[in-house]
Amino acid sequence: MAINHEVLDKILLPYPDKVKKNRIKHIVRKNPEEGCQQIEANTRTIPGIISQRGCCYAGCKGVVVGPIKDMITITHGPVGCGYYSWGTRRNKARADENTPPEQIYGAMCFITDMQEPDIVFGGEKKLAKMIDEVVEIFHPRAINICATCPIGLIGDDLGAVAKAASERHKIQVLSYNCEGYKGVSQSAGHHIANNMLLEHVIGTGDAKSEPEKYVINILGEYNIGGDSWEIERILHDIGYTIQGVLTGDSSYEEIKNIHIANLNLVMCHRSINYIAEMMEEKYGTPWLKVNFIGVEATKKSLRDLAQVTGDETFIRKTEEVIAREDSVVLPVLEQYRKICAGKIAFAFVGGSRSHHYQHLLRDLGMEVVVAGYEFAHRDDYEGRQVIPTIKLDADTKNIPELDIKPDPERYQEAHVHLNLSKEKYDEICSRIPLGYYEGMYPDMKSGNLMIDDCNHYEAEILVKRLKPDLFFAGVRDKYIAQKMGIPAKQLHSYDYSGPYAGFTGAMNFARDVAHAMTTPAWRLITPPWEKETKEPGDNNA
Repeated sequence: MAINHEVLDKILLPYPDKVKKNRIKHIVRKNPEEGCQQIEANTRTIPGIISQRGCCYAGCKGVVVGPIKDMITITHGPVGCGYYSWGTRRNKARADENTPPEQIYGAMCFITDMQEPDIVFGGEKKLAKMIDEVVEIFHPRAINICATCPIGLIGDDLGAVAKAASERHKIQVLSYNCEGYKGVSQSAGHHIANNMLLEHVIGTGDAKSEPEKYVINILGEYNIGGDSWEIERILHDIGYTIQGVLTGDSSYEEIKNIHIANLNLVMCHRSINYIAEMMEEKYGTPWLKVNFIGVEATKKSLRDLAQVTGDETFIRKTEEVIAREDSVVLPVLEQYRKICAGKIAFAFVGGSRSHHYQHLLRDLGMEVVVAGYEFAHRDDYEGRQVIPTIKLDADTKNIPELDIKPDPERYQEAHVHLNLSKEKYDEICSRIPLGYYEGMYPDMKSGNLMIDDCNHYEAEILVKRLKPDLFFAGVRDKYIAQKMGIPAKQLHSYDYSGPYAGFTGAMNFARDVAHAMTTPAWRLITPPWEKETKEPGDNNA
């Protein structure tokens, strides 16, 4: 379904000239004849436009460090910030032989509850007292402290409080200066969290690599609805050993020792590519971009991984597991394809999800005609080859870049990590794109639309004009579509369903999508385009 220029003109019509000049850079209609078209991303949202972005604090606490199951994460700030970021992502975690149930803290919300007197006189003493109480009651292995906007404004020294608490209690206490206003979106918080984990946690463990095992990490997987458990099930069946998942169902001890891995797998490129790159610089660990969303995408990622190992046993076992899973999942998907085939969808989701889910929808015969990210950078759309051309602005420069040097004791060349000869490694790299992400652009069809930081108004116009059958969004903007009579799925936490990753996840997703589109409730709603004579943008309305 190609989108004509009339739709773009309709979107831009009511904008003032200055706003129009800005927003047009964030909207790209794919035209293969122009090569890879440039899209504007990772710049501040225009004041007055309702964005679906989150803040820096949300990216740090809510996405990256919050899911670590045995670390207590304290929000230093007003109660609203902690409450809003608590439990909304459904990062599932379970006890194991190393982490008893009483040391899993994800269901709890820890916050200093800053009041007006604390803002006036400072909150450092209140924070220190809370740390003491938390240690006395819960005995955590380590603690995170995440700053909110007021803390940055009044100047509380989180680093000093954390250092003193660490010395008092003999555990690691990390502080993150992730005030919500820092950076243009939650992406800044991802970067800050990645820096702290790499600098102060990763590599501090004393685990040793085991030559008889092939050890991998899964980076950028947060176990929403149990996703990482499904991915781990498949990988374990093939024979891989998983050291750590950052940070879904991960423990502090696991993260300390992820440096022993042979290879890093990267799921969400935007939230975790910093750690992948820094581990490559510090330890020489190579990384492979994967996508375990969708049957065909999962199979491709498994086969790429097997090829990277260069081990015929893994290659053979991979095909056996794929054949076993296909025999279960393909008949189920075929039934749901009868409902889904030919339908179109929009996808406005963060991370890599607006890209990943296109593969799963394609398995069902559906097409994503409009897609965009909430907090992406240009390389998430256009591919990593554009990184050298991206100009850093003042917001980006607010986030420190770590000066990473090769670890004198642990650094190994990439081919040594993979137990390959240099010649074999080079041959594999000629076929499998290690250390690379191609972005979303190549998977968009000609004439389809990419929109960065799509707002409510633009989404409404597109829904009215293109009348999608399904709308994928975040926790807030899904209601726009539902009020317009369009089924919507929330892909940040799956609306209490899942997992959606891997083979089992594909069946769950197909069921939920088919049910969403066929529920009788939508017949009780009259879409606005069937009862309105004017649309936003008509006669400057």
